[in-house]
Amino acid sequence: MPSYDSARSRFRLATDHLTLLSHLAGGVTLPAGHSTAAAELQHSGLVSEDGELSVQLVPLLETLAEPVVAIGVEVIGQQGTLNHGLVIGQEHVFSHETWPGQREVEYAQIEPKMLVWSLAQLVNLRQTAALDVGVPCIETAIGVMDAGLAALDGPVHSPAYGDAPERVQQALREAGNLMEPALSLFSHLLLELRAHWRLTSAWHGQDDTRPTVGVRGFGIWDCGPLGYWHRESPAEPVHEGEVGPDSPLVLRPIGSKPIWEMLADLLPDEREIRRIV
Repeated sequence: MPSYDSARSRFRLATDHLTLLSHLAGGVTLPAGHSTAAAELQHSGLVSEDGELSVQLVPLLETLAEPVVAIGVEVIGQQGTLNHGLVIGQEHVFSHETWPGQREVEYAQIEPKMLVWSLAQLVNLRQTAALDVGVPCIETAIGVMDAGLAALDGPVHSPAYGDAPERVQQALREAGNLMEPALSLFSHLLLELRAHWRLTSAWHGQDDTRPTVGVRGFGIWDCGPLGYWHRESPAEPVHEGEVGPDSPLVLRPIGSKPIWEMLADLLPDEREIRRIV
């Protein structure tokens, strides 16, 4: 069910609710098949029986209709893939968060000065230094990583490994040419992998008279007690079909301070913002 928290400018809305709201806001005839969503929105008080929108919705709908910058946060973990992010409009900024197994997405208005902090919260960034592991980085291939993950019978992060470390190491040996100590380290990274973040920002700009789209991003592995690892290759943004089994995989240990800086760098600078159309 859709709902809202007027004290904190928060809304819980599913895709069909937003589709209906965008049609109503634009004065477009509602397509068939949305009677349930309409009834739910009316029951929550967000839409009147006459189809009038609550004034509480105006900042959110305006921001979603004409975003200046959109930042996507894809978090891949034990419960699948969750998509969060920020939408920055001309006047307002909203975060959006999904929840495992839930239909609705929570949209919350945030202060522009809290942008980087809000991004850090979306990925549950912890305060930590880069782990000293004796190797500067892990260099292998995507196919080797896939072989290691396939060797795990259950969830990647399990309270009882059993013989999983040995099975993963054997799979890595057979799939690639990793040598010690990188071999053992990489096997334990796979075992401890809590989540894989992919963050991407995008905005419309203009180069001379030609419209352009600005994009930048980065990827991080959260390996719990083994800390954070920056996925330098494949570098974000990664598009569908660009990465295969032979694509290089480079992981480098990183502390939370550089990650804060990377989060801040997702935001276009003033020059780029002025060129947004």
